[in-house]
Amino acid sequence: MIYDRVRSLLPGPLARYVMHFETAIEQAVADFAKSLPPHARVLDAGAGEGNYKAHFNAQNYIGLDLAVGDSGWDYSRLDAVGDLSALPFRDSVFDASLNVVTLEHVREPRRVLEELARTLVPGGRLLLIAPHEWEEHQQPHDYYRYTRYGLEYLLSQAGFGAPEIQPVGGFFRLLSRRMLNALQFFPGPLMLVAAVFFVPPALVLPLFDTLDRRQNFTLGYICSARKLS
Repeated sequence: MIYDRVRSLLPGPLARYVMHFETAIEQAVADFAKSLPPHARVLDAGAGEGNYKAHFNAQNYIGLDLAVGDSGWDYSRLDAVGDLSALPFRDSVFDASLNVVTLEHVREPRRVLEELARTLVPGGRLLLIAPHEWEEHQQPHDYYRYTRYGLEYLLSQAGFGAPEIQPVGGFFRLLSRRMLNALQFFPGPLMLVAAVFFVPPALVLPLFDTLDRRQNFTLGYICSARKLS
């Protein structure tokens, strides 16, 4: 993806600044892992290639995915292959779960959240990250985008109480990301020419993001919730 190429070309601090959504996700997962006690049972539901496993070295981590999202990914490191809408685990077996930019790829998101709730102990914690304004990806397995109100409704219906839902950036960070999106339409050397026009505003626009106080134009949401007792 164009994001991975851009990130690989930029110095670390600059890459984290430009790729704000990815940086926020990584930090949220790291903080979530640090907040869990040693040996807690953790389910990464929609683990993909298992990129977050290293954060959970102190816990008992299980990575599960249906392994159909991206033909170029290596799913060999998964602990289990299965459908998120019918998890192959008994009730109340996990202390915590995470579902990171995966809910858009399931046909029945409420059913998936109900399954996550079923397999969590009472009071068990969920970290859910979902996109709001994002391009189609991993086609054809891309079905939904979510508002904060839709996420709150789905979580409450699945048995989670009082979720904390935080937008990841506002209008100007979104516009910055769209500037980077534009590079993919210029083949070969033309991408370097296009970068002269699109990259400078992509670097400047995030500086204005505090002007969007409501952050209705966000790239996505980071949600924390607990299963009701």
